[in-house]
Amino acid sequence: MKVGASVVCARRGGLSATFDELNKYFTIAGMPVASSTYWNSIHGGAAGEAAQDAEGLHTMRQLAHNMSFLMKSIALGKETYGMPEQEPKPFTNFIR
Repeated sequence: MKVGASVVCARRGGLSATFDELNKYFTIAGMPVASSTYWNSIHGGAAGEAAQDAEGLHTMRQLAHNMSFLMKSIALGKETYGMPEQEPKPFTNFIR
């Protein structure tokens, strides 16, 4: 039940595919995924330029707030209800 959050940075495009792929790792690992107000991305082409992306910085701050809230909520849930029961995972061989 560790909380995950993908963050991507690029000069222009391609962020959505990268963001999607990173989030898939969290979901197959059984991790709750923290979200923000937009894709967790920030833009910049050279060192220091990402610090000028006001919307990207807002998205990152909101992500931090949401992630903190989610981690605290999960901790409270663990204290109150315990951890979710985990079933043994079956493995299927599709080669017959």
